[in-house]
Amino acid sequence: MTAMKKDEKLVQEITSRDVDFARWYTDIVKKAELIEYSSVRGCCVIRPYGYAIWENIQKILDTRFKELGHENVMMPMFIPESLLQKEKDHVEGFAPEVAWVTQGGSEQLAERLCVRPTSETLFCEHYANIIHSYRDLPKLYNQWCSVVRWEKSTRPFLRTAEFLWQEGHTMHATPEEAIAETEQMLNVYADFAEGDLAIPVLRGRKTDKEKFAGAEATYTIEAMMHDGKALQSGTSHYFGDGFAKAFDITFTDRDNQLKHPHQTSWGMSTRVIGGIIMTHGDDNGLVLPPAVAPIQVVILPIAFHKNPAVLERAHALAAELKAAGIRCKVDDTDASPGWKFAEYEMKGVPLRLEIGPRDMENGVAVVVSRDNREKNTVALDELTAKLPELMEAYRARLYEKALQNREAKTTAAVTMDEVKAQSAAGNGFIKTMWCGDLACEEAMKEQAGLTSRCMPFAQEQLSDVCPVCGKPAKTMVVWGKAY
Repeated sequence: MTAMKKDEKLVQEITSRDVDFARWYTDIVKKAELIEYSSVRGCCVIRPYGYAIWENIQKILDTRFKELGHENVMMPMFIPESLLQKEKDHVEGFAPEVAWVTQGGSEQLAERLCVRPTSETLFCEHYANIIHSYRDLPKLYNQWCSVVRWEKSTRPFLRTAEFLWQEGHTMHATPEEAIAETEQMLNVYADFAEGDLAIPVLRGRKTDKEKFAGAEATYTIEAMMHDGKALQSGTSHYFGDGFAKAFDITFTDRDNQLKHPHQTSWGMSTRVIGGIIMTHGDDNGLVLPPAVAPIQVVILPIAFHKNPAVLERAHALAAELKAAGIRCKVDDTDASPGWKFAEYEMKGVPLRLEIGPRDMENGVAVVVSRDNREKNTVALDELTAKLPELMEAYRARLYEKALQNREAKTTAAVTMDEVKAQSAAGNGFIKTMWCGDLACEEAMKEQAGLTSRCMPFAQEQLSDVCPVCGKPAKTMVVWGKAY
């Protein structure tokens, strides 16, 4: 068997993340066979291994949405320009990113069609037709689809012209019910990020400058990547009755009065796969959380060419693990053990299970964790019970490591001189107080290169004044540089 040191770099073709983080990221999405570039500007092919990660994300979230009463629908891909124009703030917010269809076949269209960048207007048109009474509420709809936003610069998963996501769109009889839905769905995203993806997140509200176009309030989860930059990982929006008024959506309430319903929308996209890569990945490739890993355990039979019984036992083990709900694979190719070690490290498989002739004699297998290469010798008849424990310990280590990275790169500042110095020192979160004025938020960008990430729900009183203008502070804001 090929011996390995814990710090040995197996995949030489991957640029070190501490040398060139952007290049490291691109190397991983290519080498791990997640993405292939296409001939369409800004669009990528999501390869089977990358798509399998998204399928696991989809499966987990879809189950939770349905447990909360949401139903899946599918809206059209095209939006008539007149429909998009109905909500002024919304259309202005998306106008720079919209792709237009102007011709169908050989004929010029009478009205331009927008390729959906998001579907609020389509849902509103539909809701206006089906909501009539308080008995029709709430409407709890979600769709899984792709959307198009004509980005100027693109990067796989993080920012592409077309990407996959889910978008929930709900209607409620009262603002209280809609706000509760908005907060509930943000917490669904946050719990998923922390519990399943092992990514610690800040939960908070966006400033008016950063909120979704047409929303009254936008809530967000913000994650810190290994390099200290922020990634907006999921958002939930409260629209009030603004869209309902614009689209003339009304219902007869219990008091027999005609009223407008209150609306929410919320979404998470394939950019969260980029977040997994940039939070947990290392110089040997992906490090995947077990919940979304396409292969949770790879079984490597050792010296099976000399002893066919090893291969038989490996496949029998795979059958046992699959019956226990563990996603596993037997690699019985003729590649060397060293090549296989490198291959599955690069693909981020959480656990590697090695079994050879001597292991069979002793009734054990060696289980190696992807994150730290720690080896555990486990009795064969205890594997189905022990492997979930090892995966949970592995997930907890990923979370703790990411949390320590975030805490080490989070600072507090009281004055603009401190903000500028901390920003110049490197990427990270900077906490300050804020007066609430747009001019001070814009000054942060101009003077320190920072954007507001959120006003955290967990507030701290760092000082009494805004560091930009010196006026009384209203709230604490977390600032950072973002993807």
